[in-house]
Amino acid sequence: MTKLKEKIMNSIEVAIQSLSFPEKDYSLAPPKNNDFGDLSSNIALLLAKDLKKSPMDIGKIIASELSKNLDDNVTNISVTNPGFINFEIDDQFFKSQIIEMIKQDKSYGKGTNGIGQTANVEFVSANPTGPLTVGHGRNAILGDTVSNILEWQGFKVTREYYFNDAGRQMRILAQSVEARYFELLGQSLNLPEDGYQGDYIRDIAEIILDEKGRELDNGSTIFKEKAEEVIFNNIKDSLKKLGINFDQFTNEKTFYENGDIDRFITELRKKNLIYEKENATWFKASALGKEQDRVYVKSTGEPTYRVPDTAYHRDKIKRNFDLIIDIFGSDHADAYPDVITALEALGHNTEHIKVLIYQFVTLLKGGKKVKMSTRKADFVTLDELVDEVGIDVVRYFFIMRSMNTHLDFDLDLATDQSDKNPVYYLQYAHARISNIIARANDAQKKLDGPFDCSLLNHKDEIGLLKHLSRFPEFVNLAYENLEPQNIANYLQELSSRFHKFYNNCRVIIDDIELSKARLATVKATKVVLINGLKILGISAPERM
Repeated sequence: MTKLKEKIMNSIEVAIQSLSFPEKDYSLAPPKNNDFGDLSSNIALLLAKDLKKSPMDIGKIIASELSKNLDDNVTNISVTNPGFINFEIDDQFFKSQIIEMIKQDKSYGKGTNGIGQTANVEFVSANPTGPLTVGHGRNAILGDTVSNILEWQGFKVTREYYFNDAGRQMRILAQSVEARYFELLGQSLNLPEDGYQGDYIRDIAEIILDEKGRELDNGSTIFKEKAEEVIFNNIKDSLKKLGINFDQFTNEKTFYENGDIDRFITELRKKNLIYEKENATWFKASALGKEQDRVYVKSTGEPTYRVPDTAYHRDKIKRNFDLIIDIFGSDHADAYPDVITALEALGHNTEHIKVLIYQFVTLLKGGKKVKMSTRKADFVTLDELVDEVGIDVVRYFFIMRSMNTHLDFDLDLATDQSDKNPVYYLQYAHARISNIIARANDAQKKLDGPFDCSLLNHKDEIGLLKHLSRFPEFVNLAYENLEPQNIANYLQELSSRFHKFYNNCRVIIDDIELSKARLATVKATKVVLINGLKILGISAPERM
């Protein structure tokens, strides 16, 4: 379908040139109403202002020009209000795609956009102050799935985790563990203000007591060191449980130790973009078109996170990745532009840096919100969520909505073993397919060998075939927009069309030739469903 679409687009561009119409960035996609055809273009609407004609008139002119050199697979061109140019494609084209799907198997839908290129995807990047929460979970799944999408396009992907094991948060963590340690010894030591109160803090204190005994002094470095070790191991285990493995871990303190931060500030100072005010060091962002300047070093002497973050991104640029992707929560929306501004001020090209901002997650149970607060230990960990609903459900729910929208994670729906649960619906489709293929293998009739796809004429057969052929298009769309939900939405529609096909088109029947053709359709559906689920990191069970 992708190649045919490219041919039609090329024909449109040739027609535009021959008519001396101005070039436009137009779309060619399936219309909302299937009665209008298989593909529809908005080119006439975009040209109306320039040509000072109605979109309908322009559409008819372009359609007439296109009809002079019509692709063999296009059976009709029409123009509908308010000026869309519609293309009907021969059903035989969609039928013939079955062979390619089965032949390509695990490679069907793979793109070539990233072949020979490298990509860095930074995600999660939670400091080791506590277990991963559901909020971190959405970040993790989005990052891993975006990485899968890039790999599907041929990129060599480095999954990277960036963290800070210093600063105020870590001091409070160490003090919190220390307080619980001395509490276990029967001594009173108040938790610091905003201290961490979770059970995991007491667990760490107990580990320290078992390993180091009762003789530790106040302020011992072991409280921070052991807390970081235990929590980081917990984080890695939680991610591995979800099938996520990182290629590189980068510590913020590296850029202090190797002098990158000092060099970065010195370079900005030479460009007169650094100044001192009120005992603090400021970045003159206003001189670069920003609304306000930013504090780089506080009056306390402590750098703000924009400083190491910029040094970190300089490091990534120096590593010569063709594409750099950051996945941040919405609380970073105001900060990352300052990093980009500073990089550009130092002469770095930032066009290959893409920042994806996701909205946060609300857990719902019984229609009511589940409260979450890391410091007060009133939260659901990622591990707890996985244990309750399963890996596949967690992964799917975190990517089934656009990352730009707030996500309500309905625990009741997530545990529902019915068609209401979108994950169950998808996996049931695959299990049903596997059952059909197993029954066909057991059947007395010979269903192997060549098949005649021209026998597939039922509307639900054609509807399924048309949707199957669009899989590469949706995979490419997910890549172009870095939006995993495009694939999730595609698979839901695929499952719906397959279930309609199953209910209305029996596969194993007395008509051997038709049975062969329908079985081939089932096998093609399995190929697409497995490939789509693989990109999302979700299993395809043979039985439910």
